[in-house]
Amino acid sequence: MIINTEFSRELARELLRINAVVLRPNDPFVWSSGWNSPIYCDNRLTLLYPELRRKMAGEFAAKIRADFPESSVITGTATAGIPHAAWVADQLDLPMAYVRAKAKAYGMGNQIEGGVRKGQPTVVIEDLISTGGSVVSVIEALQFVGANVQAVCTIFTYNFDTASSRLQEVGVPVYALTDYTTLIDVALQEGYIKNEDLQLLADWRSHPDTWPKKLAVHP
Repeated sequence: MIINTEFSRELARELLRINAVVLRPNDPFVWSSGWNSPIYCDNRLTLLYPELRRKMAGEFAAKIRADFPESSVITGTATAGIPHAAWVADQLDLPMAYVRAKAKAYGMGNQIEGGVRKGQPTVVIEDLISTGGSVVSVIEALQFVGANVQAVCTIFTYNFDTASSRLQEVGVPVYALTDYTTLIDVALQEGYIKNEDLQLLADWRSHPDTWPKKLAVHP
C-alpha cells in the first residue's frame, strides 16, 4: 500500500533523476537472484541527498505516528535500511535496532543489534522489496525473540506476487513510499522509456523469474 500518493510520484521522479533507479528494457541487468531485469534500483544513492532523505524519513515517521503510535522501537534491515531507520527513529525520538542477515560468528553472536524486547512493538524500515525473502527473514528473526512486528515500511516495492504471499504468511502489512507501477508511469511521462517498451516491461513484471525468453532487438 502506498503511504502518500502525491509523494509517491515525487519520489519516483527523484529516484529516476539521481539514477537510483535505472531502466534498460533492451539491455537487462542481472540480479543476485539470477533473474534478468530491465530495471535496477539502488536506493543507497538517496544517502547523497539530505533534503530527499529528510522527506522520506518524514513520510515514514508520519505514517508510524498516525497508524502505529504504540511502536516503541524502529528496526532497520541490514544494510541499506539502517540509515533510514536511524533518521526515522530520530524524528520519532525512539530507540533503534537493526537485524543482520545472519547471526555473527564471533563475539556475542548477535543477529539483532540494539535490542528488541519480547512483546515490544516495532516497525521495520526496509529500502527495497523484490522477492520478499530478505525482509521476511528479518521479520522471522524479530518474531523468534517475541517482538511484535507491526508493519514494514519500505522505500520501494516491485509488488511481486511472491513477495505479497510471503508477507501475508507472516502476517505483516507493507507500506511503501513508491512502487513499480508508479515508477513506470512517471518514467513514461518523463521520457525515460517509450510506449514501445511497455509490453516488454509488462512481460517481465508478469514472469520475472523466466524473462526474457527473447530480448527485443536494438533498432
